[in-house]
Amino acid sequence: MKKNIIRKLFIKLSKIMGYEIIDQNDFTSPTLDKQLNEDLSMLNEKSIVLPLGEVKISRKVKSILVLFRTNSNIEIWDQNKKRLFELPKIEYTLRSLNSLLKSINFCKEKYPDVKIKLIIIDDNTDEANLNKIKNLTNNNNFDINITKLNHDKYRKVIKEQKNEQTYSNLSSLLCCYEFAKENADDLVFFVEDDYLHFEPMMEEMIASYERISSQINSEIFMCPADYPYLYMNNQKTNILIGNKRHWRTVNETLCTFMTSKIFLEKYWDNFYKTCLDRHDPFEKYINEVYKSEICISPLKSLSVHFTNVNSSYGLSPFIDYKKLWKENE
Repeated sequence: MKKNIIRKLFIKLSKIMGYEIIDQNDFTSPTLDKQLNEDLSMLNEKSIVLPLGEVKISRKVKSILVLFRTNSNIEIWDQNKKRLFELPKIEYTLRSLNSLLKSINFCKEKYPDVKIKLIIIDDNTDEANLNKIKNLTNNNNFDINITKLNHDKYRKVIKEQKNEQTYSNLSSLLCCYEFAKENADDLVFFVEDDYLHFEPMMEEMIASYERISSQINSEIFMCPADYPYLYMNNQKTNILIGNKRHWRTVNETLCTFMTSKIFLEKYWDNFYKTCLDRHDPFEKYINEVYKSEICISPLKSLSVHFTNVNSSYGLSPFIDYKKLWKENE
């Protein structure tokens, strides 16, 4: 009984002093009142990963603006190939959106204090398909708005392109960047409509952003996909510990990534120049930023780019693609 009283006093004192206790005998943390195989971290406060211990969170995530670009008319931009499963583009758009909504709702249940707003910027989807998109957005516990892209707005800004598809892609991207610059408060997540996301994606990105950004004392870029091309040039990388998985540093992404409004404003010229013409690679000026700032992608992937099966910019390795596809019907 005396031992039990001393133990309780020690636990109480440890909590007051801000320490966590690990009892490896019964595989628990008495101060957290949790089993060690549970999530021991506390958003905005501390990130705990066994056996590495605790990271105090100095970079707290308060809100995320998600910008989801849709175009159900273009099968694969700049290509004549078919996507995995060879279905009309609207099927990929709907499943992409469905998986994104599921991930956001999953995140909101765990992190209710993080404000999440979803803006869908639609590029010329016909009314029937647009209604399908709208129907998916019903009954969610966060703000969602759909806005139609104004094609004429950027005619005098974007260089004349060889085809309307390329102009359309550039203009919708510029619309996203401008909207984020004017309306984001904290993090901003640019998402294309041919990625399917695992349910924990948003939770992992938020918690890992806090942990890693706090460790290095800097904002970062995050890509949710583990692309095949990252393994094709024997490029050296650094491995970091996130919330529940490893992350690796990368120096290239496509146009689906998360960063902060701070970096959006700091590198606005790079974001803006990306949209003025078709570059080679398309993300040339975004990739230039990664020479100065850290960009990371997950191991293994949190999102999968559903392109052609042979594309080096598409399917992430070691994923059950069919299962992920069916889960988001």
